[in-house]
Amino acid sequence: MRKVTVTDYQPEWRQQFQLAAKELRELFGAECIEIHHIGSTSIEGMAAKPVIDLMPVVREIEVVDGLISEMEKRGYESKGENGLPGRRYFQRGGDERTHHVHIYAAGNPEIDRHLAFRNYLRENPQEAEEYGILKKKLAHDFPYDIEQYIAGKERLVARIEKNARGET
Repeated sequence: MRKVTVTDYQPEWRQQFQLAAKELRELFGAECIEIHHIGSTSIEGMAAKPVIDLMPVVREIEVVDGLISEMEKRGYESKGENGLPGRRYFQRGGDERTHHVHIYAAGNPEIDRHLAFRNYLRENPQEAEEYGILKKKLAHDFPYDIEQYIAGKERLVARIEKNARGET
């Protein structure tokens, strides 16, 4: 069973993102439009699970399906859509996860949702701090129960998403 770990912000997360993004750009080539650093490790100063979340945006999502074996050669495990239609999701690091890759085709509304959430927290450090504190508390309270950890974040995440969309 995997332990839920939340740590203080680590400056090396940015470099880890850059290295993984370079590797993915080389693999996807011209199919890749851009790659974003998302998730809590992309918010400077915020506590996070030490897992780098990358969001490549590609021209055609179906092209990614033909690259699964190449992703696997690089240590990524394919999880298909993993509950979100139109996404291709990969994990790296096995039980000691190091990277999550959320791939979308250009125009998918999930792209804007992820970026709005990230950008809102970058621009609102007090809310980022509140979110980081909650994550640390939940990791402490539910160290081996990822479902409870996720459920404990839902209310605050919903509020942040609403604020990020400009709905008060």
